[in-house]
Amino acid sequence: MAASRWYVYVLQSQRFGRTYVGIALDVATRLRQHNGEQPGGAKSTRVGRPWSVMVVHGPFRTRARAQRIEYAIKQKRGSARLVATLPKLPRQSKRYSKKNEPPLRDEPNGVLKR
Repeated sequence: MAASRWYVYVLQSQRFGRTYVGIALDVATRLRQHNGEQPGGAKSTRVGRPWSVMVVHGPFRTRARAQRIEYAIKQKRGSARLVATLPKLPRQSKRYSKKNEPPLRDEPNGVLKR
């Protein structure tokens, strides 16, 4: 089975200068959908057609990774989204682990005496 390659793209409206950020496996096909040439474009891109691809980030092996990058770019506004460098992602918090937890009381190994 072939591995998927996800891309994050930033579109800009030629009419209004607005930006739109999305993810896709095939950016060219997705652009045609946004511009109304094929069915399936996002509702928010109906206004502002035609759209142009300004920046493409990727490929990413997983959709989850692409979505994290998409979210980070969406936190920016306007022309700040058009920067070609990848945004820094916030560090993920460590998952819960009993090893990392302090003892419940001063007893050895955190054992509670009842």
